[in-house]
Amino acid sequence: MLPYAAYLRVYEPLAAFTPSERDSWAAYAEATDRPRRASALHAEHGEAVRRLLGVPPSPAPAQESPNAYLRRVEEVLYVCPWQSRLRSWLAFSRFRGATPVRLMEQFVPISIAEQTADDFDRFKRRSGSAALRTHIRTSTWHVPTSWFIPFDGNERWLVLDGDRGPGGTTTMRNLLYVTSMAQARRRSARALQIIRKYVGQVAVTAEVEEVARWLEEFHPHSLVELDYGGIVHLMDDEKLQADQSVAELSAALTGLETGEEELAFAMYQRVILRWRSIQLLESAN
Repeated sequence: MLPYAAYLRVYEPLAAFTPSERDSWAAYAEATDRPRRASALHAEHGEAVRRLLGVPPSPAPAQESPNAYLRRVEEVLYVCPWQSRLRSWLAFSRFRGATPVRLMEQFVPISIAEQTADDFDRFKRRSGSAALRTHIRTSTWHVPTSWFIPFDGNERWLVLDGDRGPGGTTTMRNLLYVTSMAQARRRSARALQIIRKYVGQVAVTAEVEEVARWLEEFHPHSLVELDYGGIVHLMDDEKLQADQSVAELSAALTGLETGEEELAFAMYQRVILRWRSIQLLESAN
């Protein structure tokens, strides 16, 4: 869990879970000591830092997290489990596969790395491929272009420092989009159709296809959320207010569809250049 990360989340209704899970999540929602939305990211990040700075470091928690992000809409409870252990296993597997052994030793002792890999292998053999589905995707230092596709510009919710929420409470700085699964799937399918017809099989096509496939794995009445998370701390208020990436990408797709190629190119370039400049901060002094 890095502080400068954005998140794509799926919240499933209780009906999507097994009876025992439904009871567990319903009780969890009523608990007074569970992490609240405002502090959940800090709790997740702190938990990960403590593991990695421990002696020896622990790439993944010993047990799966009992926590979740919750939303309630018209008396329906929607649940997005943290799945901290599964997400840590998957992230560590990617990191280990892309890192030379000698460099890997600088981060995690070989014995710990091998034990973590063995634990994950046992989990996969015991649970099957369906258990590898995560409700949360994470991207550090930028928001992938494909993540904007499932949303509409009118679903944007921006909170700046000092803004007041319900009841006059001060809310945390953030930028969110939330939509229904039906809308997310429809927009992804439309985008794929347009991109394949007018652009062809390029890198962004594969990225949109991957997100579309992921969305198909969940209950059809789920909610989909794009959370800028810690990325908002890389952008000042003016940049956050000016960020209309979802609307601009939608305009680019419409431009392709209607033959307005100059508009499509201009809108797409605006999105790409904005996020390229933010991603470059990772390597800045």
